[in-house]
Amino acid sequence: MTKKKLAVIGLGNMGRHMIHRLVPQYTDHIELIAICDRDESSLQKEAAEAGGSPQLYTDYRQLLEEVALDIVYIAVPPSLHYDVARIAFEKGIHVFCEKPLANSLEEARSLVELAEQADRIHAVHFSLPLEEPVLKMKSLLESKAIGEIRMMNLYLEFPQWPRAWQQNPWIASRQQGGYLLEVGIHWIQMIQQVFGPITHVKSEIEFPEDASKCESRVQAVLRLHDGTEIHLSGTDQREGEERMSLVIQGKQGTLALENWSQLQLGDKDAADMQPVSVNDVVSPLPILKQFIQLMNGEPGVTFNFHDGYNAQVVLEALRNPAEGFTDLVPSLRFHS
Repeated sequence: MTKKKLAVIGLGNMGRHMIHRLVPQYTDHIELIAICDRDESSLQKEAAEAGGSPQLYTDYRQLLEEVALDIVYIAVPPSLHYDVARIAFEKGIHVFCEKPLANSLEEARSLVELAEQADRIHAVHFSLPLEEPVLKMKSLLESKAIGEIRMMNLYLEFPQWPRAWQQNPWIASRQQGGYLLEVGIHWIQMIQQVFGPITHVKSEIEFPEDASKCESRVQAVLRLHDGTEIHLSGTDQREGEERMSLVIQGKQGTLALENWSQLQLGDKDAADMQPVSVNDVVSPLPILKQFIQLMNGEPGVTFNFHDGYNAQVVLEALRNPAEGFTDLVPSLRFHS
């Protein structure tokens, strides 16, 4: 089998994870032949640790022009996603992109169209719907373990933003940072996959006086296609440890996914919550494995640019509130 030629563009947390943790698992299928980051010292250091002999670039345009590729992994800041993906599609390259899909709804819509025109495989690196606790949660909901869902609460609460380990020039910016964009997008997309379309959003959002800084507080209601409401609470001033959780209140019980991976089940008043084992669940992750299967003409499970766009529709409604509920249906793209 001929190995697929991969380039990684951007060496933040996710780019480093790709070259050091994921790529080494699939060396029979892919070859890392180029890496790009504008910080040359970081580029040299990470390439040396990764091993092999990838070509090194500080300009992604030059890389995409000079290197023959099958797949590009985009892990640059959101404001650059559009340009990198656009060039890749023009070159006939498959695209695996970090979230969010783009830096605006207009860019996201255009990327969906470019992906369709290029007829290349395209995916956004959403993994939460395929994690074992979420798959178990979905199974319990389908078996009516808590009865009919009454409402949900989504908590995106942090003692500070960005976190201490998460410092970079853009992650606290209003343009392309903030916890809604960085963290909330994962939960939005997972909710869309598990519960169906979010069709209406009502949001109240507070920003610091500094116009360059991202959101501080968010209170919102996300309404599903069936009328179920999800009440969102977001802050960067939480007392104690951060909380990223979805609590689902049913007529006969409560199911909670706490801090990404801790699944809990309790009574309808959310009392006596007990951990739920997920040892019987098999996840198809990582997404890279699924992407490789698709490239090889095999079945694979990924979330494509349509899914990325639909998550961005909700994200932008949260970040740019209108009076009352915003109807998202005209903007959503429904696809098979």
